[in-house]
Amino acid sequence: MRTEELDARVERAVDNFMAGYGCCQSVVAAFADLYGLDDVMAKRIAAGFGGGVGRLRMMCGAVSGIVMLVGLDCGQTEGSDRVGKSACYKVVQELLAKSQQENGSLICAEILGLNGCEKAKCTYEASPRTAEYYKTRPCAAKVESAARIFAEYLKGRG
Repeated sequence: MRTEELDARVERAVDNFMAGYGCCQSVVAAFADLYGLDDVMAKRIAAGFGGGVGRLRMMCGAVSGIVMLVGLDCGQTEGSDRVGKSACYKVVQELLAKSQQENGSLICAEILGLNGCEKAKCTYEASPRTAEYYKTRPCAAKVESAARIFAEYLKGRG
């Protein structure tokens, strides 16, 4: 895949986020067509991973997007295929190590500077996407980072 096409996919991921989609949706939808998955289905599958999985501030949604895409790319389809499963895990670990190195953490709460999600403070209600939201959140940069990490993986595969 050409660098220009991969760069366009990274830009598409950021555009998705700026249009109001969650971090995971933004990353997955930018590459899903490569695996025969249409935009709507990609966004539905990835929808629950926003806000660090259901807004619980656990694993970053953009990082979850990397994991989902690796599964689409090289996930095993036979339950007894331990070699295939191990190969997929290896790629996940390598790409997540890159994300952690670039972003300091894989955990949404840590990336956002929060103390996790305590029930009294955490709600399932999505934050409104306002100009202030985009100014105070590093999420667009994390989406870009995740999409670029996956794009570089694809480029390196040949």
